[in-house]
Amino acid sequence: MANTAQARKRARQSETQREHNTSQRSEFRTAVKKVIKAVTAGDKEAAKLAFQQSTSVIDSIADKNIVHKNKASRHKSRLSAAIKAMA
Repeated sequence: MANTAQARKRARQSETQREHNTSQRSEFRTAVKKVIKAVTAGDKEAAKLAFQQSTSVIDSIADKNIVHKNKASRHKSRLSAAIKAMA
């Protein structure tokens, strides 16, 4: 346990930040799932719309270093490929 006032404050801040990051990661996963759901349903227009919305969410979370930029890029690439493959 933290012994100094500074260490106690950092522990409080770390906990708050961890909760915020967890929430952001959850938002990332939800955005990806919405696109996958639309692709699975076979609705290309809905999938494109969901992809546009999720792209901004994914990029903003990657910019904040909550997920690595390469992971964000990989997800966007695979989702885009899935939409293009819908014919």
